[in-house]
Amino acid sequence: MKRLTKPAGRYNLVIEEAPVPEPARDEVRIKAVRSLISRGSEMGARYTREHAVSPDIMGYSMAGTIDAVGDGVAHFARGDRVVALAPHAEYTVRPATVAGPDGQSSVVALPDDVSWDCAPYYPLAAGSVSWVGAEEIGPSDTVVILGQGLVGSLMLQVMKANGRGYAIAVDALDNRCALAAELGADRVIDASQEDPVAAVRRLTNGAGAHLVVYAVGGPAGPKAFDQGLDMLGTDGTLHLIGLYEDQALPLPSGKIQRRRILGGYYGCTIGLASYRRAMSLLASGAVQAERMTTHRFPFTDAGEAFDLLWNRPGEALGVLLEWDA
Repeated sequence: MKRLTKPAGRYNLVIEEAPVPEPARDEVRIKAVRSLISRGSEMGARYTREHAVSPDIMGYSMAGTIDAVGDGVAHFARGDRVVALAPHAEYTVRPATVAGPDGQSSVVALPDDVSWDCAPYYPLAAGSVSWVGAEEIGPSDTVVILGQGLVGSLMLQVMKANGRGYAIAVDALDNRCALAAELGADRVIDASQEDPVAAVRRLTNGAGAHLVVYAVGGPAGPKAFDQGLDMLGTDGTLHLIGLYEDQALPLPSGKIQRRRILGGYYGCTIGLASYRRAMSLLASGAVQAERMTTHRFPFTDAGEAFDLLWNRPGEALGVLLEWDA
């Protein structure tokens, strides 16, 4: 089989040949159809690093069909459509067991009304459902979402689907600002054209936001995080979702007094309720994954896909690898 791996060296991606894995007890083997590249974790923690990266963690969002079933698995059968927390590979083996009473699992059934192109967005959509739920947004709360990458866009769409709060989307890329407006943001602030802190303060009559979602991360993260603190109103909450800044985030004591900071808090694990809600949003089109997808590449062109996301983010958002061509 073919799989994506990263030997030592920055930007060094290779499609390598590997044995087709066999499922053990309580495992299933999945034949890939689509996988989604995450610009956040896959760039910041893998593609741009000097060290080699295990192929087991090259990617985490794949959709495909059950190809083989290990002993002890009764709720999946060959041919079933599924989504899995799995790497970019032609075949992968994953545990099929349910972890805990909430129904959390690394492999979940894919409903017939969710297309292959939408399916790989499920893991991030389920996370966004849990994150938005944990934030307990009130009907009139002002919510600022810093960053309109995959996570920021999904959180915006989940929030709008829930019908609570006034959503202000912030980004510095034209394509992401335009999409945020199309997806229903109440206001969009282009941080390349105006001071986002001043804009939020103006929109809230100086009071600041009830909630700021930090979905930036990477090199731009520290500045955006500091701006997020300045946007936050008294007794407000800053929810940190972004990662991989590679430097400390500023926490001046004068800015964090009477404010709450959450670190990627779900409120609960991503279980059956989040699964059902996320799949429902994808199926109904309330989460518009197809509009988020800007590019599709055959898996053999994965290097070109990663290069696009890293070097030309103004042109790309959701990038899918196709494994069934």
